[in-house]
Amino acid sequence: MIGYVTIGTNDLDSAIVFYDALLGTIGIRKLWQHGDMAAWGPSRTETALCLARPFDGLKASIGNGVMVALKVGSAKQVDALHSKAIALGGKSEGDPGPRGDHGVYAGYFRDMDGNKLNAYVAAPDEPR
Repeated sequence: MIGYVTIGTNDLDSAIVFYDALLGTIGIRKLWQHGDMAAWGPSRTETALCLARPFDGLKASIGNGVMVALKVGSAKQVDALHSKAIALGGKSEGDPGPRGDHGVYAGYFRDMDGNKLNAYVAAPDEPR
């Protein structure tokens, strides 16, 4: 249903370095870059994460309550993404670990612009 999610940046070059290194940790590469925007994902036909300088020319700002969740394949990848984000200068917003009682394992962090992200893996659905 969701084609892509865009988050804002005030320093596109630094943000590209951050996301290239961060998402490279789980084998995701930059798909394209054009003008003030770049996108990462497994392919052009799957959901992507985009980064952009705001179209209106104003300063990018974070939204209170806004978060992008990055679905990964294992708890090990959650740990790796969270650790890499912090190593790249991001800020932890919740160390990796189990969340709730629904089999979710997640770690929360902010990028250099303050955008909040979550790396998570969920247990398969149980039969009802």
